[in-house]
Amino acid sequence: MSDDIEPSATADLADLDELAAAARAAAEEEFGDLEELLLDEIESDVLLPSVAVVGRPNVGKSTLVNRIIGRREAVVEDVPGVTRDRVSYPANWNGREFLLVDTGGWQRDARGIAGQIAAQAERAITMADVVMFVVDATVGALEADAAVVSVLRRAGVPVILVANKVDDNRTESDATALWSLGLGEPYPVSALHGRGSGDLLDAVVNALPEVGTTRSKAGGPRRIALLGRPNVGKSSLLNQLAEESRVVVDAVAGTTVDPVDELIVLGGQEWWFVDTAGIRRRVKEASGHEYYASLRTRAALEKAEVAVVVIDADEPISEQDIRILSLVIESGRALVIAYNKWDLLDEDRRHYLEREIDRDLHMVAWAPRVNISARTGRHMEKLVPALDAALAGWETRIPTSQLNTFLASIVASHPHPLRGGRQSRILFGTQVSTRPPTFVLFATGFLEAGYRRFIERRLREDYGFAGTPIQVNVRIREKRRSR
Repeated sequence: MSDDIEPSATADLADLDELAAAARAAAEEEFGDLEELLLDEIESDVLLPSVAVVGRPNVGKSTLVNRIIGRREAVVEDVPGVTRDRVSYPANWNGREFLLVDTGGWQRDARGIAGQIAAQAERAITMADVVMFVVDATVGALEADAAVVSVLRRAGVPVILVANKVDDNRTESDATALWSLGLGEPYPVSALHGRGSGDLLDAVVNALPEVGTTRSKAGGPRRIALLGRPNVGKSSLLNQLAEESRVVVDAVAGTTVDPVDELIVLGGQEWWFVDTAGIRRRVKEASGHEYYASLRTRAALEKAEVAVVVIDADEPISEQDIRILSLVIESGRALVIAYNKWDLLDEDRRHYLEREIDRDLHMVAWAPRVNISARTGRHMEKLVPALDAALAGWETRIPTSQLNTFLASIVASHPHPLRGGRQSRILFGTQVSTRPPTFVLFATGFLEAGYRRFIERRLREDYGFAGTPIQVNVRIREKRRSR
């Protein structure tokens, strides 16, 4: 730090505001834009038209969705049944905004998880303003495609017939055979290469109503990400909060692949809850669609404000649970821990769980905890106070003068240990940002990690900071050069 802004340990409180501004500028120069806003101003609610993409399994629906939105958002793999839930993505064509809803493959007389996937697709059809019915032109119209047509006719929704996998002029003749489905002109496209997608989108936009019925995700309610290991009950929790079968739930681990958004009214407030794929292992160790699902989960966490980490209370706390909690701390998001399946515990298990929490989760002792049951809806009302507390801690700011009074008392009562005959001393401190609370301390020497943790612990004791990680950065004062 330059000589003209070097603070002294005995700076007058009247000069603290000027020093804070100078220190803040120096800290941002050193650490980058620490004041980057995570949220834009809350926009007025916008009702957008929705376009559902439906069809039998493995005809290229998710590939077409990625082509239209211009990025690889939906998980794609050359295996039927990867997409299972209805997942919406914002899209734009020639200035017209709409929501694109990807669905799982529809199958007639499906049972089990396939039946739930088909039910989600049918729900997307009934809620859509326009439906894109995707058929594999290289195979032609099958009996399963004809069954989808009967569902579309009963729904009475405008339908755009998409003949996919038309990669060149030679296969365009295959698309003309789809007139037999009775849905009008088929639009030949190649979702993989983008061929014909412009004409298709022109037809879709022309069929859209002026005003839709689906809420835009931009601005508005706070975003909550549900994280956890596979099969701990994240999807069941979202269904319980939504009071409907919003996502597919099955006893098989790894049912959820794509992040699923849902607007939930809870405690008189609206929240965007995002159900994510269970993090099974490290991203670099995953393969196939698990790899992409893990990437989508991390992206959903970055977009969220609060992470609700769901832990199976009926099983011992695992290394994977701890890894997920560490991921939330590293991302700087507010944290709430939800112990699911609490209704299955007996008194002995509850006793041992408390001991496991004290032993294994001591690094997140500051996070609010709720004991719930996603199956029965037990204690769902306790989520709102926990979320409010975490958001309040995440956005807490300490005035500079008050912070330096606090630091002065710390230095006086617990000075930094001597190392090599020298003692580092904190000269000045400032909170440079919130979300999460980030502090920069200007010191005469390096502050050890244990001393920084001690400062963090005292900050929590005096100012709360419930539900949020705290970042403490140190900048060492440069010595004055003799003139």
